[in-house]
Amino acid sequence: MENEQNVSEHTKKDNDIFKEILSWLWTIGGAILVAFFITQVIIVNANVPTGSMKDTIMPKDRIIANRLAYKFDKPERFDIVVFKYPDDESTLFVKRIIGLPGEKVEIIDGKVYINDSDEPIADDFIKEPMAKGRDNFGPYEVPENCYFMLGDNRNDSKDSRLWINKYVEEDKILGKVVFRYFPNFSYLGDK
Repeated sequence: MENEQNVSEHTKKDNDIFKEILSWLWTIGGAILVAFFITQVIIVNANVPTGSMKDTIMPKDRIIANRLAYKFDKPERFDIVVFKYPDDESTLFVKRIIGLPGEKVEIIDGKVYINDSDEPIADDFIKEPMAKGRDNFGPYEVPENCYFMLGDNRNDSKDSRLWINKYVEEDKILGKVVFRYFPNFSYLGDK
């Protein structure tokens, strides 16, 4: 009788341990699924390796981009976006939208002009003037469903001016950058 009781208690302990392990596996598995869903459907979590967006986004900053930002709205001029680099789609880039579909973009003496306007676009986020040799480009005719991108650090940015494939197709834009969280915490929505 005593042996039966010991076996029963031992079996109960084994069942309790099994239930505890199963509970942990469900919790860990659920967390992995939620994290996968968030990073594949809701956000892009990216590291910025270069200074092409300086001073808005600094090298080694980490950013969050909203994948849902353009589900109901179109990208707008000056939005900072994460997208698949047109010359190598396995690489992600972060740049600012400058030219919209159907627009003509031209850079003259370091100023950006849209559709032959007499006035350049307001780009007060640029901290230094474009260096000679990097200050005249275009004109570029932005195709439908495409965007012309520039980095904020125009003197050190590999952007639409220098790419083989000059434009980013709308479906290659992964998300709008909304937050910089390392090393500086800041919201980028109003820049």
